[in-house]
Amino acid sequence: MQARIAAVETDADQALSWHPVCGADDLESGGVLHVETGGLELALFRLDDGYHATSDICTHMRSRLSDGYVKDGTVQCPLHFGRFDIRTGQALSAPCKKGVRTFATKVDGGRVWIGM
Repeated sequence: MQARIAAVETDADQALSWHPVCGADDLESGGVLHVETGGLELALFRLDDGYHATSDICTHMRSRLSDGYVKDGTVQCPLHFGRFDIRTGQALSAPCKKGVRTFATKVDGGRVWIGM
């Protein structure tokens, strides 16, 4: 499946500061990559519907979500096994109560960009 491609930039896209983080082919479907950009540690996921980015730090005990288990659009923290929805950032299971921040993504020029 082809990744999401920004064909037309919206007003919301123009309001974001976009940061290139990797090549579009650097991450296979179902994969996750730790990236640092804009002074933040992020987890970049590639799902069947495209790329998604969240904060990489679990809201429960500060473990890296990029070291977690990805399945069915969720990521499971490797420390205490709490789960988050990758698309929305919502906490889905204990011990996690607070969700993680999500970020806009786009593919342009063969690169994945994260908007902040």
